[in-house]
Amino acid sequence: MYDAETTRDVADHVASIIQKLGEDPEREGLVKTPERVAKAYQFLTQGYAQDPKAILRQAMFEETYNEIILVKDIEVYSLCEHHMLPFFGKAHVAYIPDGHIVGLSKIPRTVEVFARRLQVQERLTLQIREAIDEVLKPQGAAVVIEAQHLCMMMRGVEKQNSCTTTSAVSGAFRNHSTRDEFMRLVRS
Repeated sequence: MYDAETTRDVADHVASIIQKLGEDPEREGLVKTPERVAKAYQFLTQGYAQDPKAILRQAMFEETYNEIILVKDIEVYSLCEHHMLPFFGKAHVAYIPDGHIVGLSKIPRTVEVFARRLQVQERLTLQIREAIDEVLKPQGAAVVIEAQHLCMMMRGVEKQNSCTTTSAVSGAFRNHSTRDEFMRLVRS
């Protein structure tokens, strides 16, 4: 899972950062930290090496069902591209099929692929919806993400209880009654 050369290169940079911050990277508690950080960042950004559309295509099935399908409360963990600090929360993803459905586990996997990249929540929301639109060609798709950002909680404005909500809708979900039904299902 971890590329040895990448691990060495990133670890060298992390050791340098630790030193620049005034710490001794050779101190007992920090000796292995550069390697651990290098491996952690490779894990947290593994989405760059994955194709979310291929994941969706793996489990597409013809089906005449044409009502809302919602997978909600999908855990999201990502890194803010501005500070490389985590943001985390839940994604709610829905679509209305138009001849094809997808295996339910592929929706959270798609969310995970996009979340495991340096991100902003707004782009993450759109990327998920666009992948579903492109692959499934549904009557409509909707994504809502609710997340807390450590870059706002630990530094900057230091607002511990702030939550950011983003949404992206297409097709039938642009209709107010369909969007309202989606939001009622998310809140239930």
